[in-house]
Amino acid sequence: MTEASTTGEILSVAVWEPVSRLETAALDTFRELSSILLTKEYGRDLLYRDHESHYVLLRYWKSAEARQAAQEDPEMLRCWARLGNQIQIIKVYETLTAVPADRAK
Repeated sequence: MTEASTTGEILSVAVWEPVSRLETAALDTFRELSSILLTKEYGRDLLYRDHESHYVLLRYWKSAEARQAAQEDPEMLRCWARLGNQIQIIKVYETLTAVPADRAK
């Protein structure tokens, strides 16, 4: 069973850290991306930070179709291009699969 099969959503996770002196700019860009996601109903974001300046972005895509549309959206592409200069990606999980609790032993 996958997350997409139970809710229609697809979970993607990115772990990143800001480039030196660009943390504020990176966070502004992530806020802009999140706003576009919600406005265009592509999905939703949750952003967390650890004590070592690593950020963890949980992105819940509404569907595979919404993710594809977002990946082709000029506004989203502009934001992603800016982020390429503002952050260092540590790890990305494009699609995670849910594991039922009774199997997670």
